[in-house]
Amino acid sequence: MSISEHKSTGKQMTSSLQSLSPIVQLNIGGEIYTTTLSTLKKCPGSKLFEMFSGQPKLRTDSGGRFFIDREGKNFKYILEYLRSSQVPTQCIQEVYKEALFYEIEPLVKKLEESPQIFGEQVGRKPFLARVPNYSENIEVMIRIARAEVVASRHSNVIVCIVRTEDDASKCLDALNTLDMDKESVVKFGPWKASPGIADLLDCIRVDIEDKGYNVSYQSHVADKGFRFKSYDFFYKFVFTWW
Repeated sequence: MSISEHKSTGKQMTSSLQSLSPIVQLNIGGEIYTTTLSTLKKCPGSKLFEMFSGQPKLRTDSGGRFFIDREGKNFKYILEYLRSSQVPTQCIQEVYKEALFYEIEPLVKKLEESPQIFGEQVGRKPFLARVPNYSENIEVMIRIARAEVVASRHSNVIVCIVRTEDDASKCLDALNTLDMDKESVVKFGPWKASPGIADLLDCIRVDIEDKGYNVSYQSHVADKGFRFKSYDFFYKFVFTWW
């Protein structure tokens, strides 16, 4: 038997023995964990239950550990829940994503009751779904900001935020009197929901920051002679690059 054949056979034996052993070693995206087979199969119907039922369905790393190509740091919270039913109180958003991936339904439901997930799922997302083209407008803002950054520390993006159809008409009228490129003004609204302009401004800032950008906003000061109050519709988002 050649050396390569011997190594290959050794790895297969390691994997086979490990699958029969009550002690299991995992490599989750480079993070190493040791647990029991019964813990991994604690939740019937989950991906982990499926992965470790019958013959192993995962590849192994060079050390014979079962490998899962996921972000590994937050897997400790998944494992702790399976061990003791303890629901995590930190990294809630990240753990929620992993619980969804591994299809651990009891943990998913408990996390959805947490203030962070509950507020996002029941409050913020339904609100933003009522703001026309919200996600698309965020991307437009980022494209404009990147186009304006040449040899500058900051780039500015002007947005027009209108709460009602009447405000939308006034905003259009205002744009016709402004000495600016209308194509560079990003319009949000109108929408039918209780949150107001300040709430939407905060959502825009948070979602842009979640993409890795440093951004702030302020009321846009219009040119002298502008016959509408600047703070009624127009805001300036400032991207800071360095």
